[in-house]
Amino acid sequence: MSDLMRTVLVTGASSGIGRAVAKELLRQGYFVFGTSRDCNQFETTHSHFSPVEMDFSKLSLLAEQVKQLQTKQPSISVIVFCAGYGRFGALEQFSYQQINSLMTVNFTAQAVLARAFVPSFKKKGRADLIFMGSESALQGRRQGAVYCASKFAVRGFSQALREECAKSQVKVTLINPGMVKSEFFDQLDFEPGDDDNNYILPEDLAAAVSYILMTRPGILVDELVINPVNKMIKFK
Repeated sequence: MSDLMRTVLVTGASSGIGRAVAKELLRQGYFVFGTSRDCNQFETTHSHFSPVEMDFSKLSLLAEQVKQLQTKQPSISVIVFCAGYGRFGALEQFSYQQINSLMTVNFTAQAVLARAFVPSFKKKGRADLIFMGSESALQGRRQGAVYCASKFAVRGFSQALREECAKSQVKVTLINPGMVKSEFFDQLDFEPGDDDNNYILPEDLAAAVSYILMTRPGILVDELVINPVNKMIKFK
C-alpha cells in the first residue's frame, strides 16, 4: 500500500487544527476518519472521509468506541491527535471538575487511544502517532498551571512512547505550535495579535503533518516547534 493510500484517524477533526489536517490529507489522497463530539459539525462530504462520534471527555465510553473502530477499520495506520481545548486562570480559580476535565481531554484520553492502537501498530510495516502539543509544553506560564500540565504530560508521554516503539516501525512525533488563529480562542479572553506574523494558521500545522507522513522510512521527526515570527497577544 502506498503512503497516499494510508488510512488516518484525526481527532478533533470538526474544527481548528484537526479540520485543517483532515482537509489537507484528503486533498492528498489519504482515507480519513475524523472524530468529533458532534458529527453534525462536519461540513465535508468527501468520498474518502468518514465521521466518527467520539467524546474525549467521557473515558467510560471511549474504550468501547475505540474497540469498535479498530474492529471495523483495521487499516488505520496513522493517528493525528488534535482534540483538546484551553482553559486559563490562577489555580484557585479552577474547580476540581475543571482540572479533571482539562487533563482528561488534553492528555488521558489521548493516552487511552494510543494504548488501544499501539499493539496493532507495532505489527504494521509503518505506523505514525502524531501528537499536537503546544509551546506550553516547553515552559510553564502564569495563569496556565493546569493547561501547561496537560501539555507537559503529552510531551513526556510522546517521548517515552517513542523509546518504547523504537524497535518497531511506529514513529512517534510531537508538534509544539505557538498561538494558532483558530476557534481555540473563542471562549478565552485573549487571542493572537492581528498581524499575520503574530499567529500560526491551522493550515501551517496541516502542512507539517503532511511532511511528517511523507518522510522516507529511515527518517524520524521526533519533535517540531513552530512559532510565529513575532509573538503578540491582545485581550478582548
